[in-house]
Amino acid sequence: MPRREVLPEPRPARPLPDLLEAARRGGFHAEVGFRIDTARSGRGVCTVTGKVEDRHLNINEIVHGGVYATILDTAMGASVVSLLTEGETTATTSLYVEFLRAARKGDTLTARGEVLRRGRHIAFAEGNLFDAEGRRLSQARGTWYIWSSERPASSHDREPAGEAGALRHAKTTG
Repeated sequence: MPRREVLPEPRPARPLPDLLEAARRGGFHAEVGFRIDTARSGRGVCTVTGKVEDRHLNINEIVHGGVYATILDTAMGASVVSLLTEGETTATTSLYVEFLRAARKGDTLTARGEVLRRGRHIAFAEGNLFDAEGRRLSQARGTWYIWSSERPASSHDREPAGEAGALRHAKTTG
C-alpha cells in the first residue's frame, strides 16, 4: 500500500488578544447575529449577546441547540483569547453543553464565559447562557489548546491516530 504524505495539522490563525478589536472584526458569531459586549468583558471573562430571530429556530420553533453552543463557545473562547500573550493562538478542543431551558423568537440571550484555569498549553473555561430575566438557559464547560509561536510543530502534532500514537503523545505531553 503506498505511503500517504503526512501533512502537519492546521493551526488556527493568531487571534487578537484585544477583545475590542476582535469584536470589530466579527466572525461566525457575528454572522449568526451575536456580538461581543466589550463593556462587560475583560481579562479572563467575555460576554456575548444577541436577539433570537427566525433563523435561530429549529422545527419546534425554539432556539436550535447549535445557537446555544455557538454563543457559549464564543464567550468562553474569547475569555481564553483575552489571556493570550504575544505569539500564542488557541482553539477549542472540547465543548460540553447542557440545555436547561428553551428560548424563543424575540428573546435576548446573554452568555458569559470565564477562564477557570489557564496553563501553558491548556485552558479550562465555563460559560452560562441567560435570558433577559436572568434565567439560566444553558451551561457549558470546555478546554482550549494553546500554541506558542516559540514552539515549532512537533512530531506528535502530526502523529497518526491509534493506540501507539496516543501512547507516544501521552509520553511527550505528560
